[in-house]
Amino acid sequence: MQTRQSAAVLSFSGFIALAVAMGIGRFAFTPMLPMMQSDAGLGLAEGGWLASANYLGYLVGALMAANMPWSATVQLRAGLAIVIVTTAAMGITDSWTSWLVWRFTAGVASAWVLVSTSSLCLTRLASLGQSRRAGQVFAGVGSGIAVAGLLCLIMTIAAVSSSFAWLMLGLTALLGAWGTRSLWITPSGPTGAAAAAQPNPDPSAKTFVLKSHWKLILCYGLFGFGYILPATFLPAQAKLLVADPALFGLAWPLFGLAAAVSTLLTSRLTAVYTRRAVWAVAQLIMAAGLLLPIVWPSLISIGIAAVCVGGTFMVVTMLGMQEAHATARTGQARKLLGALTAAFAAGQLAGPIIFSLTNEYISAGLGSALGLAAMGLLLSSYLLLKS
Repeated sequence: MQTRQSAAVLSFSGFIALAVAMGIGRFAFTPMLPMMQSDAGLGLAEGGWLASANYLGYLVGALMAANMPWSATVQLRAGLAIVIVTTAAMGITDSWTSWLVWRFTAGVASAWVLVSTSSLCLTRLASLGQSRRAGQVFAGVGSGIAVAGLLCLIMTIAAVSSSFAWLMLGLTALLGAWGTRSLWITPSGPTGAAAAAQPNPDPSAKTFVLKSHWKLILCYGLFGFGYILPATFLPAQAKLLVADPALFGLAWPLFGLAAAVSTLLTSRLTAVYTRRAVWAVAQLIMAAGLLLPIVWPSLISIGIAAVCVGGTFMVVTMLGMQEAHATARTGQARKLLGALTAAFAAGQLAGPIIFSLTNEYISAGLGSALGLAAMGLLLSSYLLLKS
């Protein structure tokens, strides 16, 4: 009974940490983009650069998280604090340059929280014999996306300014972060499974991780490239088809809800199929979701795409983190988690940059970029099934 209670508290804390860092720190910009287009004069190309700044920060944060001397708990606390401050700062400042700085810094912090929370929760749940609760932890990302999306939808309908909306999101992040307290407790000693959450001082560890797991890292990077364009521009795509914010604003909460539910259901699939097989099929579904609005541009296709992408991206994220944790050598789990997150960040950084450049210089639309992203997902699925 005590074990179940401890695992439940741990899962809830991890759930909240990911909801704050990812649902708000990483992804709140997506439902905020239409609001900022309306009252701040932000263009799609400028929005793409703001998104890219966040993704670059995420890459830097992932590289730092895998090698920094801080404990995972210190990394978690620092990351959450920075997410709160930078989210509120988006509403206090009004220059594009300052927004670039805040989005970059929020990206760094959210990577710290993802890596540290994954390391702490997966390790501690395994030591309690409750690894099946990992889905509850990673459901926090989708739930955070859904809550942030609904808040933005309500504030859009209420016709509040985007600066006020950012401040409200910052306050929400502050309130949510208080629910992660149990993760702040550092174990007395890194014995047994807990050692996996500690940094490895061996200088050859990083090289070993890259050589031994390069295919896993590559597949995760291709996933990052494949999913990021719809994840960034889905509400903006919907806005092009319908002007009613009550309709186009539902795309992002639907995306988040699908992400939350899918992680809870995935444990049933992994009991029958391998993690890599489920991962590959999830990416095929995502690729179908990417292509659907291209061949059938309608609000219905946008909704289906939101379910296809939202219902798979956190499944792949969770399975990638679990696969890394399961296959890493003792003491190297955090390094491999960081390597996967860095590859993901590099892939997702490339997506908006390619879109912004092609949109600005050759007037290419989202369709061609989405097609390229789908090809990356297909390649990743092929490599996973082949292995």
